[in-house]
Amino acid sequence: MADSLDIGVPWIMCQQAGAPKPMLETCNGWYCDQYKPKDPDTPKMWTENWTGWFKSWGGADPLRTAEDLAFSVARFFQKGGTLQNYYMYHGGTNFGRTSGGPYMTTSYDYNAPLDEYGNLNQPKWGHLKHLHDVLHSIEYTLTHGDVHTQKLDNSVTATVYQTNDKSSCFLSNSNTTTDVNVNFGGIDYFVPAWSISILPDCREEAYNTAKVYAQTSMMIKKSNKAEDEPDSLKWTWRPELIESASVQGKGDVSVNRIVDQKDMANDASDYLWYMTSVELARDDLTLNETVTLRVTDTGHVLHGFIHGKYIGSRWAKYGNNVTYVFEKNINLSPGRNLISLLSATVGFKNYEAKFDLVGAGITSPVELVLKKGDETIIKDLSSNKWTYKIGLDGISNKFFDPSKSSLKWISDQIPINKNFTWYKTTFKAPLGNKPVVVDLLGLGKGMAWVNGHSLGRYWPSYIANKQLCKTKACDYRGRYSDKKCLSKCGEPTQRWYHVPRSFFEDGDNTLVLFEEFGGNPSYVQFQTVEIGSICINAYEGKRVELSCHNRPISKIEFASFGHPQGVCGSFEKGECESDVDVVSILEKECVGKESCSFEISQDKFGKAYCEVRRLTVEAVCEDFIF
Repeated sequence: MADSLDIGVPWIMCQQAGAPKPMLETCNGWYCDQYKPKDPDTPKMWTENWTGWFKSWGGADPLRTAEDLAFSVARFFQKGGTLQNYYMYHGGTNFGRTSGGPYMTTSYDYNAPLDEYGNLNQPKWGHLKHLHDVLHSIEYTLTHGDVHTQKLDNSVTATVYQTNDKSSCFLSNSNTTTDVNVNFGGIDYFVPAWSISILPDCREEAYNTAKVYAQTSMMIKKSNKAEDEPDSLKWTWRPELIESASVQGKGDVSVNRIVDQKDMANDASDYLWYMTSVELARDDLTLNETVTLRVTDTGHVLHGFIHGKYIGSRWAKYGNNVTYVFEKNINLSPGRNLISLLSATVGFKNYEAKFDLVGAGITSPVELVLKKGDETIIKDLSSNKWTYKIGLDGISNKFFDPSKSSLKWISDQIPINKNFTWYKTTFKAPLGNKPVVVDLLGLGKGMAWVNGHSLGRYWPSYIANKQLCKTKACDYRGRYSDKKCLSKCGEPTQRWYHVPRSFFEDGDNTLVLFEEFGGNPSYVQFQTVEIGSICINAYEGKRVELSCHNRPISKIEFASFGHPQGVCGSFEKGECESDVDVVSILEKECVGKESCSFEISQDKFGKAYCEVRRLTVEAVCEDFIF
């Protein structure tokens, strides 16, 4: 069918080895240098180089370093790669209900070279730009040259691409711990562990994947309120009408079985009510005993109600298997006992084989469990008459729509930590043109809207597991996985939520929150995202630039030439240090300017008697608004 469309370019298949002709098999992953298509006539193509990884609720912040990402690209082309594509190159936001997974966060920043807000993610963006500039400069040699590989001392491999009149070389050190000094073609080269040097003319090193000389930008969140904007937002509220479903048991359809939430709700809402009743006579012995309601769920959140009274909630953790059991002790009454279960999804499975067949919601069995001495009596309610209702009252009636002026909101006694509550406030857009986020720290779980535009799901109460961050230092050396270089454990998985400026209007704007778990809206505030400080940590011989992007450099916080230690934000001087005042040199060179550039040399920054010398700088960007 695909071939019959005659689209004029080849089809590719990135998820099936040995794809049937005429499709071209390709590779996805962290590394594809070892990949070989089964068809020898198919070019070696890399359709998804994962620049980072997504975040999941309850998870830490993953980071794929610029050094490792560049290493994967350089080695791919060293070993005969023809096409390489980034996933993601530009991070984004899962607005509305578009996040999948399940349990993927609303932010899909992905640590991409361009971040969620469109800012340059430095140094990753700049380091890759330098890499591709060099690769483009040797494109003809790579596509027309004969290839020769030789092993040098200390586990370094040299690959030579040779045409009639030109040659280009790669020096690869795949050792994960040992830096190497190697002689190639009569010239000495320093090749750090887990790095590749590119020599466009097989003599001068133009690029090394571990020698990052692009600046690092430290982004900060700050308040840029209009002059007449109060320090804290003034809120009104409304309750979600839980009783309309959970007490009355009225819904959209009734059947005598448990139905998968995806099938019943047809992806129209995160929320689906499952309601049934149990009739008990006055002399039923069950009335004098404690009964356990036991529900198996893949929802991924479940809230339970008996006669409309809330009895508790349970949710699953991130993973391929999100099935869990909700168990609560309940007391039953003579006559009709209404059991109402509100199942909530947090994105559906959206990758891997047969992902469309993965269900969601309550599954059989749903049971009442009575223990009398050593005897356990189980009543399976799965074949009862179940009534289903899709969605919640506030969402169905668009409480978040600012045009709904007839809705009455309560302005006094703002409830705190009360589940199933709607909150509303007005605000003015932050000054300037920097990207905007809303800080929802203090809230539980729910959804947010600005002027009727959905910002997506929020869940700042879900704290990243402290055990995930096993080591404080992030070492770029060695193969990457999404379990490596994790940070921000013990903090909310996502605290800030992107608000595009296109969502704003002149004058007053409206923020509406639906709080599912219960939280405190008084902490909510709007902030802008901008560069706070910038850093350089580059080797001698490179020309570097410091730039605050339309704001002046106000201060040189740290500067050292020699062998400094640490990372941006926590640099320290090393044992080998230049004999001049590097800070004073850079203050004269950079302070008061939006950017400054210079070559790193001993002539400029003094003598430092180290085998390998680096310049390390941390500068502060001036704090004012354009």
